[in-house]
Amino acid sequence: MSEVVWNIGYGHFLVLAAVLFLIGVAGVLVRRNALIMLMAVELMLNAANVTLLTFSRMWGDLSAHTFALIVIAVAAAEASVGLAIVVAVFRGRRNVEVDRLTTLRH
Repeated sequence: MSEVVWNIGYGHFLVLAAVLFLIGVAGVLVRRNALIMLMAVELMLNAANVTLLTFSRMWGDLSAHTFALIVIAVAAAEASVGLAIVVAVFRGRRNVEVDRLTTLRH
C-alpha cells in the first residue's frame, strides 16, 4: 500500500492534468452559464500549469516555474475582469446565460 502512495511518477501528473483539462473543456462546451464557463477556463489553465511543471521537473529545467507564476497571474487577472463583466451584465440583464446575451451581435 505504501509503495503505491510514494511511487508517484510523471505519468500520474500528466494524467491528472489531462483529466483537469477535459473537465474544463466539458464545462465550456456543455454549460451555458458564464460563471461556470469562467471556472472551466481556470481549470484548463491549471491543467496547463501542471503539465508545464511536470515537464519542467522531468527535464530538470526549473525555469518553467517562472512561466507558471506568470500564467497564474494572468489567470487571476482574467478571473477578476471576467467576474466584473459578468456582474455588470447580470445587473443590466438579470441573466448570465451565454445563449441569451445577444447585445453585442448587432
